[in-house]
Amino acid sequence: MEAKESLDDSRVITVIATVTALSLLGDSMLYIALPLYWEEAGLDSMWQVGILLSINRFVRLPFNPLVGWVYKKISLKSGLLIAVILGGLTTLGYGLLEGFIAWVLLRGLWGIAWSLFRIGGLSAVAFLADERHRGQSMGLYNGVYRLGSLGGMLLGGILVPFIGLSTVSMIFGVLTLLGIPLIMYFLKTKEKPHKAEKVPVLDKAILLQSTFKYKLSIITTGFFITMLYQGVFTSTISLVIEQVHGNHIPIFGTVLSATLLSGIILSVRWVWEPSLGKLFGQWSDGPRGRIPIFVISLAFASLTFGMISSNLTISVWVIITFFVMIGATSITTVMDAIALDAAKTANVVSFLTVYSIAQDVGAALGPFISYLILQFKLGFTYLYWGGAGIFILLAILWSIIHLSEKKIKYKKAESVIIHHFKH
Repeated sequence: MEAKESLDDSRVITVIATVTALSLLGDSMLYIALPLYWEEAGLDSMWQVGILLSINRFVRLPFNPLVGWVYKKISLKSGLLIAVILGGLTTLGYGLLEGFIAWVLLRGLWGIAWSLFRIGGLSAVAFLADERHRGQSMGLYNGVYRLGSLGGMLLGGILVPFIGLSTVSMIFGVLTLLGIPLIMYFLKTKEKPHKAEKVPVLDKAILLQSTFKYKLSIITTGFFITMLYQGVFTSTISLVIEQVHGNHIPIFGTVLSATLLSGIILSVRWVWEPSLGKLFGQWSDGPRGRIPIFVISLAFASLTFGMISSNLTISVWVIITFFVMIGATSITTVMDAIALDAAKTANVVSFLTVYSIAQDVGAALGPFISYLILQFKLGFTYLYWGGAGIFILLAILWSIIHLSEKKIKYKKAESVIIHHFKH
């Protein structure tokens, strides 16, 4: 019976991730198509493109707390339905409406929709996945929904030149709305209450997860991880290629532009994300726990991240970027699972809302900080080796947290043995 319930919960998580992936098609397509076909959207200048591609992140900052409050008042199913409707109408709007003001409103609505998806998706995994499979479920959820980014970039890049931005947007909008019947059909299970789990008083190792310092460590780490991966790495990778290797790069028997090569590199991650994310999550569910693999991943990231700015042969450099992105898959999967563990000792939605806000702030500040540092002569070196230093500091922080947990568990075992011999 328990196995059947676990299978049903896993199916629901997969459905929510699939619905989210469908909704991401339109947003991801814009990052490839809008810089080239902005006139089709009725825009007047390239600077408007930059604003439109970033404004959804800034909209999420004030709306995340509101979305967290909304999820306390309505069911998860209702929140996700609202997200799909907003996402579908937004993507359809890309094909129906023209002009900068109209698109600002559309991108703002998408920011609200993504807040509903992000907080709702994390909450779904927290409610539905049991402690023994939480990491695996988190890896599955992240991997499946990020296929929407891959699909949006690849299909958008192929279709827009042939049938136009407007038509592709309409197609993606219709696909997004297919999420409505999926949610209506599959989200029939009774939701678990939005309450903290009761923590046994004797289990001080678990009690550590409910402390303010522990949760602050999670929120701070989430901020830096999204700042470095989503902010720094994603926004500057094409510039690094152009700076170190030029705009036309001979690689594997062909010549690619810096923009195309960076697009291919970034897309590759979404191909392996479902399988690797699930694998890393499964490892973190094992007897050793999440923190050891997290520390190893952070240390691995510190070794590879700085090398992005190094003057290596292009083939070696591409391999290094793949290592960086494999590290990103492991770190983000395990980090989200750690956050879900901590959320279960508090009000789930409230904690995940704060965690999501920290991630959005990091992702928004990353490009801003990057372009400030790149003004210096050795800007790329400062940026990437500075990021490597942050990963090292995070690895040290979580090593200390792990030692504290081990010490608490050792004292608990010692007290149990003493109590046994006394009686």
